[in-house]
Amino acid sequence: MDETEEQLFEALGGLLKIKNECSCSVFSECGLSDMTVKQIAYLKVINEQGEVTFSRLAELTGTSKPTVTEMINRCVRMDCVYREPCPDDRRIQYIRLTDKGRMIARAEQAALLRVAERMLDALDDQERDLLVRILRKVR
Repeated sequence: MDETEEQLFEALGGLLKIKNECSCSVFSECGLSDMTVKQIAYLKVINEQGEVTFSRLAELTGTSKPTVTEMINRCVRMDCVYREPCPDDRRIQYIRLTDKGRMIARAEQAALLRVAERMLDALDDQERDLLVRILRKVR
């Protein structure tokens, strides 16, 4: 790894550390310190979809249906999601967020907003514009 790559690696590591600190802070404030990163990721996907089947969630998360079932069972026990049978086909179940699940999914968004605020607070207007242009370019 050359010097530029090392500097980028270090800078990204620092940014991820800040993001994790903000996430932990938000989740602690919400009384959610027992949630795992993977559970939160599932809740975010469900929140984005509104409702989702087990098969679709497996597809969206790149995991197997048994893995999704295990994760959803945990989330049901934590009162973050519930299952609702499809009225047309009782074999199909939709996964929906409870109020608590929506709060958790949105808490992650709040953590990202805190990261953005910290970044913007540390930069002047010109640096902010440059950062936005660079981040838009990297997709």
